Amino acid sequence: MKIRPLFLILSIALLFFSCQRKQPQLVSIQGVVFGTYYSIKYYSTKGEVFQEEIDSLFNHFNESMSYYIPHSLISRVNNNETQVVDDYFKVVYNKSLKIFNETNGAFDPTVSPLVNAWGFGFSKKAEVTTQKIDSLLYLIGLNRTRLEDNLIIKDDPRIQFDFNAIAKGYAADVIGHFLETKRITDYMVEIGGDLTTRGKKPDGSKWRIGLEKPASQIDDPQQWDYFVEMENMAVATSGNYRRYYEQGGQRYSHTIDPFTGYPVNHNLLSVSVFAKDGISADGYATAFMVMGFEKSKNFVESHPDLEAFFIFSEGAGILKSHATTGLILQERPGL
Repeated sequence: MKIRPLFLILSIALLFFSCQRKQPQLVSIQGVVFGTYYSIKYYSTKGEVFQEEIDSLFNHFNESMSYYIPHSLISRVNNNETQVVDDYFKVVYNKSLKIFNETNGAFDPTVSPLVNAWGFGFSKKAEVTTQKIDSLLYLIGLNRTRLEDNLIIKDDPRIQFDFNAIAKGYAADVIGHFLETKRITDYMVEIGGDLTTRGKKPDGSKWRIGLEKPASQIDDPQQWDYFVEMENMAVATSGNYRRYYEQGGQRYSHTIDPFTGYPVNHNLLSVSVFAKDGISADGYATAFMVMGFEKSKNFVESHPDLEAFFIFSEGAGILKSHATTGLILQERPGL
């Protein structure tokens, strides 16, 4: 009879230490992919590190989506070496077509020839003339392509795809889905500033991200004025303040207007789009940089599944910002 209390105490102690051992551990993974960096954080009760599997996924994704790789699927489609596409291509194409239609063509992955002509693609900058731009505009239009089962059909064989403006966000989703197959429910995946989050931290707090203030020069250090807490949400930021070049006293941004064929020239400097998944956030962020501030603000206000943070210029050195209604911003301490 005297053994039972001792047995009970030992059982409770074992249960306590067992629970202690099962507390989620933070796992952090970093690396380089798509010409940028990636950072992945997640909580695992076993502390499992999936870097090898994640890097393998990235390589597989690159073999499909990167037009910097001559033998990738998208390169072979662009060169008319194949019409058969994989699941990555189909998902990105279908989402691109949806955003293309919703934004009346502001988001258009067939803008690739113009991107290259202006020196922001995989080839050297061409001599840009009005005649050159006009000739390339005939090759622009996602509505001149279609997906039939596993086949991509182009009305003109010279049409080329460039999914760089949406692929990073989708890649973050892909890694997130992989983590979920490993029973990881609380994670943040960041690829070059595009993030997908799910769940929370063990203490119940949400994932916290900073919103970068636009830089006046390419090599200016990053500055964050605001923070946003995120749960089961993705964010992608697009801006014209780091990818540009100057020629003849004029700045040319990397965002190409598919309607005019020229780099955009309006007062919207940066937009961070919040959506349910990374692929949507990435695509809409690019579209908004083409549409400009007013049109984009009106678009977000009519789409309750989106939120956005805009930074725009109102003249020489005057920057202003606007957050849509459902976005809760926190000021950086010290501001």
